[in-house]
Amino acid sequence: MSQKIISPENNYAGLDSWLDENKIRKLFLVCDGSIRFLTDISNKILKLEADGLRIVRFSDFEPNPLYESVVAGVGLFWKENCDGIMAVGGGSAMDVAKCIKLYSNMDSDGADGAFLTIRILSNDIPFLAVPTTAGTGSEATKYAVIYYGGKKQSVTSDSCIPGTVLLDPGTLTTLPVYQKKATMADALCHAVESFWSVNSTEESMRYSENALRGILDNMAGYLANDPKGNEGMMTAAHYAGMAINISQTTAGHAMCYKITSLFGVAHGHAAVLCDRVLFPDMIANVGNCIDPRGQDHLKKTLDNIGTAMGCEGAADGAQKFAEIFDRLGLGIPEASKGDLEELRTSVNPVRLKNHPVKLDDVSIDRLYRLILREKP
Repeated sequence: MSQKIISPENNYAGLDSWLDENKIRKLFLVCDGSIRFLTDISNKILKLEADGLRIVRFSDFEPNPLYESVVAGVGLFWKENCDGIMAVGGGSAMDVAKCIKLYSNMDSDGADGAFLTIRILSNDIPFLAVPTTAGTGSEATKYAVIYYGGKKQSVTSDSCIPGTVLLDPGTLTTLPVYQKKATMADALCHAVESFWSVNSTEESMRYSENALRGILDNMAGYLANDPKGNEGMMTAAHYAGMAINISQTTAGHAMCYKITSLFGVAHGHAAVLCDRVLFPDMIANVGNCIDPRGQDHLKKTLDNIGTAMGCEGAADGAQKFAEIFDRLGLGIPEASKGDLEELRTSVNPVRLKNHPVKLDDVSIDRLYRLILREKP
């Protein structure tokens, strides 16, 4: 599915065109709490209301959104008879909006988890996404994550990919510094994991290369909150999202989720903790390659990652990746023996199938001991 990318230029003329082209009269706005800090887009929304557009706001969801929140959103979408969806926010707002779009044409009210078992049918509800971080890439992917009964549910459908994306770098200016660093780290991890994934294609690797070059070229300006740096980073993160939409993520993401919940760090922080160790580990263990394209392909891919990072090859690229982590100053959590055991048993084996080097319980335990600091 091809996406249309629009900008905030000319007082959000692209948004006006989207509303007109899709004949939207009642817009379902899914937004998280960050919208109150986004003066420009908030003022635009108020102006649209003043000009007669009816807007139904939905923000009843948490950072790790619950299935029940999606059910409530679908119910409100039905009740208000909305004819378009706009998501403004980070990954959680995107995931909720994606699921509301997917489930809004089902012959069910979603009770007792029904939406998770009924076959998804595509629909043509107009859907526009406005990401407010440069990191998750959710606006470019067919994936969404919600939680039901305390368990993570991964939802996948091409129908949930927003048809139009508004990349507004102005939304990044109010992000706290830690969130800017962590979301950028997430985009960096998406780019490298997609590059080395066993599911990579020539197309996804081009997206990964564009993402890596964009992240490194714009990192300084982005962290300094320079408008050009923000614009470049937002574009780079979108490329990274396009890459993982094809290839999916690998062991770095499989291993990072429990780090997030155990130590209270942001997702991107946890992901870069893992990938800074996995990158050199793969170089050292290329003989354990499980990519059907073989060891030579993997060696070339790792070298290409290094080249995309402005280095001579894989080893220098891995070193530069580690230096980026150090420069960000995100910190390394301290893990007890019990933490390490819990982490080892938490890894989703499905994502390990995407990783190009074979990992088992012993190697995962060894890697976690390198990723974290052990308590004495």
